[in-house]
Amino acid sequence: MAVLFWDSVQHAVIPDFTILDETDDYIVVNKPAPLQVHPSTPNGSWTLWHGLNELLIYELANGGQISIINRLDRETSGTVLVAKSQPAARRFGIAMQERRIHKVYLALVHGWPTWESVDLNAPILRKGDVTESPIWVKQMVHDQGVASQTGFRVLEKVSHARVGPLTLVEATPITGRMHQIRVHLAHLGHPILGDKIYGADERCYLDFIETGWTADLEKRLHFSRQALHSHKLEVQEPEGVLRWTAPLPDEMTRWMQGA
Repeated sequence: MAVLFWDSVQHAVIPDFTILDETDDYIVVNKPAPLQVHPSTPNGSWTLWHGLNELLIYELANGGQISIINRLDRETSGTVLVAKSQPAARRFGIAMQERRIHKVYLALVHGWPTWESVDLNAPILRKGDVTESPIWVKQMVHDQGVASQTGFRVLEKVSHARVGPLTLVEATPITGRMHQIRVHLAHLGHPILGDKIYGADERCYLDFIETGWTADLEKRLHFSRQALHSHKLEVQEPEGVLRWTAPLPDEMTRWMQGA
């Protein structure tokens, strides 16, 4: 049974993925938030992996497999590439290693950037490695970190009645570090709407883990998930380029419309 998830204006989001493309070798899906990609516990909640196992039951019964190539955070929506066989998994794995897989994200951020585009080179490491952090997974920009690069471009600016200035930003990661886009946008002074870790108050993440989504968290965060969407995915192959696009989800579009 699907579990309903509520956004900041009480619109229910049902975590069912849709198919963008499928061949004998792969399937590409549009994963909604807050659907988790892989199960974290044996008897945990429904995930994309569970759904793919049901969808591809015939392929699995005939020697196929499920290999999720690009993983998204639970609260990030958008394009996910899944190999359906061992040769396809190897082919896409090599493409990933050779940086022939390219991604473009869309993010709703607080504020109006003064720049129209920026190419940010800012190394990232786990914050707890250099200072105290109550959140183990939290990353930060630091000189001792691993080289990280993201290109950003402003697409649209709006003034929201409840939240204030918001900007739709296109993000193109050159490297693939943990939470890279979120960390880089926060470093630029424009955290993603609804980001519990890299927003104005990291306590939101700790409170969410303890209580789940509450009216108090809605007042502080406004949006029940980080407004980050994997918009485009491209694989450069010798025979040509494979491209897929997942449209901006309704719950993010409504923010751009002031709803």
